[in-house]
Amino acid sequence: MMFARIAGVGSYLPGQPVSNDDLVARGIDTSDEWIVSRSGIRSRHLADAMTASSDLAFAASQRALEAAGVDPDTLDLIIVATSTPDYVFPSVACLLQGRLGNAGATAFDVQAVCSGFVYALTIAEKFIRAGGHRRALVVGAEVFSRILDWQDRSTCVLFGDGAGAVVLEASETPGIMASALHADGSYQGILNVPGHVCGGKVLGDPVLRMDGQAVFRFAVKALAEVAEECCASAGIAPAEVDWLIPHQANIRIIEATARKLGFGMERVIVTVDRHGNTSAASIPLALDAAVRDGRIRRGQKVLLEGVGGGFTWGAVLLEF
Repeated sequence: MMFARIAGVGSYLPGQPVSNDDLVARGIDTSDEWIVSRSGIRSRHLADAMTASSDLAFAASQRALEAAGVDPDTLDLIIVATSTPDYVFPSVACLLQGRLGNAGATAFDVQAVCSGFVYALTIAEKFIRAGGHRRALVVGAEVFSRILDWQDRSTCVLFGDGAGAVVLEASETPGIMASALHADGSYQGILNVPGHVCGGKVLGDPVLRMDGQAVFRFAVKALAEVAEECCASAGIAPAEVDWLIPHQANIRIIEATARKLGFGMERVIVTVDRHGNTSAASIPLALDAAVRDGRIRRGQKVLLEGVGGGFTWGAVLLEF
């Protein structure tokens, strides 16, 4: 039986950190205390006007490929999870493929907002398990700063830009142990960007809108339930998981989810304070940080989970 295992991880954050005080200096009606107390976020990274999701994806991918010790031309699958693509088309995955110098690999984007990386990793694992592909590059990349209302302090202070990537390879030993994906479009109104382009003009509202309290209630319930579902599918209890890596949206959501699952915070990877909510990039950013600082080691069980607009949610349990 063939399995899929992570061979390397990488990430990238653009520019210098932008602190909460920096946002105040830019004229946003907020304060460091207000932001930290409500979200746990102390800084974020914001891409400049010339930097796109594919640029961030390329930098993160180079680091993941280096960590895995493989060349880009050996990839036969490239999946990018993003809600902020460079263009309507071609996909970020195809743009990334061109930058990497790969030709011929299957390449496409996945749009599941903050759950995107979990969705993309699950799809890549199924491609590999089916036997038609042996090495995949899975990326989460976002420039959410482009779709924020910078006059709305309840949302603009929460998000940032970045990318994370993993190389997933066919293996005779288990890597990804279980996954679970869900969506419910009836909740679309509590977190969305309700605008689009038609005939060269913007119709509707082209920036992010969110009902924070409704999102909090939905997220905590969905994340706890999908984590338990994923563990049950693998035949293990949450207590047997070494590390939980939740979507890095808000420290209150992370802490509430950990309590529901019986995880002490010493077993939870938290990076939201450093880069804010980077949507599909947040889970691989946190994974890379914990691998590189030595917390996550080979043989440990790691549970990834995300929830995002749509609503979408999902989890992946893996042995690193």
